[in-house]
Amino acid sequence: MAEGKTAIVTGGSRGIGREVSLRLAALGYDIAIVYVGDENEATDTINECEKKGVKARAYVCNVASFEETKAVIADIRKDFGSNIEILVNNAGITRDGLIAFMKESDWDSVLSVNLKGAFNMIRHTAALFIKNRCGRIVNISSVSGLMGNAGQANYSASKAGIVGLTKATARELAPKGITCNAVAPGFIHTDMTKNITEDNSELLKTIPLGRMGEVSDVASAVIFLLSSPYITGEVLRVDGGIAM
Repeated sequence: MAEGKTAIVTGGSRGIGREVSLRLAALGYDIAIVYVGDENEATDTINECEKKGVKARAYVCNVASFEETKAVIADIRKDFGSNIEILVNNAGITRDGLIAFMKESDWDSVLSVNLKGAFNMIRHTAALFIKNRCGRIVNISSVSGLMGNAGQANYSASKAGIVGLTKATARELAPKGITCNAVAPGFIHTDMTKNITEDNSELLKTIPLGRMGEVSDVASAVIFLLSSPYITGEVLRVDGGIAM
C-alpha cells in the first residue's frame, strides 16, 4: 500500500506522535520523525519503526522556526526522496496560566510552536504535494480550541487557530487532490497530562464516557483521516464526548 512512500510526523518521538509513527510504519510508510527533546526516546521510536521493515530517521528541529523547518524538509527529501505523501503536525507545548497573569513569552512560545509550527511544515511541504498531486495532512488540534479552557488562553488560541488553518488549507489544496484534516483530542494519557489523574472525580464528571483517552484512540482517528480520500476540512473530536 505504502511502499516507497514517506510520512513526516512532528513531535514523533513520544506520546501521540510515537503511536502515529508506529501505526504508519506498520502500514509500510517510511518514517521521518521531527522532534526536540530526548534523543533516547527518538532513537527508541526509530528502532521500533525499523522493526516493521521500513526506513526511519529522526531530525532535530524547532518547528517554530521558518528556516529550520525549510532546512529539515530539504534534508528529508535528500534522505527519502520526493515521494512524501503524509504530514502529521503533532508537535505542541503548553505554558498554562491565568490570562491576567500570563507572561508575553508564554503566549508567544505556545503560539509559535503549536500554530506557526504547523504553518511552517505545511508551507514547506505544500509545493511537493502539489507537484505530486497527492498529499494527506492531519493537524492535531484540541477540544481546548473548540470550547476554551480556563488557564489555557494561549493553548486554546493556538489550537483554535489550527482549526482555521486546517480548513483554509483544505480549501486551497483540494483542487490538487490533497486533503487536510484535524483531530481534536480531549484528556489523553500523555506526558502533557501526567499531572492529571483519574482519581479526580470532578474531571471524570465532565467526560461522558467516564475515562481519559489513550494515545491509541487518537492515532486511530489520525489513521482514519489519512486513509480517507474524500474527507477534507474536517475536525474529528477524540474526547470521550466532552465537547459534544
